[in-house]
Amino acid sequence: MARLMSPGNLIIVASLQLLLLVNIAEFLYPGYSVSSNYISDLGVGPSPSKEIFTLGVLAFGLLILLAAALLYERKGSYLWLFFAISGVGALGVAVFNEDTGAPHALFAVMAFAFGCLAAVYAFRITKPMFSYISLALGLIGLAAFVLLGMGVYLGLGPGGMERMIFYPGVLWALAYGVRIQALEDKRRTGPT
Repeated sequence: MARLMSPGNLIIVASLQLLLLVNIAEFLYPGYSVSSNYISDLGVGPSPSKEIFTLGVLAFGLLILLAAALLYERKGSYLWLFFAISGVGALGVAVFNEDTGAPHALFAVMAFAFGCLAAVYAFRITKPMFSYISLALGLIGLAAFVLLGMGVYLGLGPGGMERMIFYPGVLWALAYGVRIQALEDKRRTGPT
């Protein structure tokens, strides 16, 4: 059970299930466009897309918060705080769909911005090559965040630009989860 409750495994499961459920929700939403539609449109769309999206975001938020609590216990860095804020943001997105306006926007900013900021912060606490990959993904997400806020979509549409925030952040979290799980396994069993 201890292995299942490791922060690495929790982050891996959180990221994988979110990626899969968002894609399934998109497939089941008639006429949905990844270029024209925002990701959160899935949360107010027809059934079953709405429920699948909401469940995925809710599970992501809960699992990331649990991972953040476990990372906090290790007292190694402040990365736990970035995960915690992003997890709270994800929970808020699940509870306050885009029809709620300002509350949804606030939580979406927390989820997106702090997910990307976590990747940038990881540049300081990880070794190359992972540190370079972290920095690149974080900066791509943050640049897309600024461009989306300015209404500049670079031909991707608003949904496509939003995904340039979402995917780098979630893929970085997945990679970070794999990294810390591999380090834990190496400590437990020795070099393989």
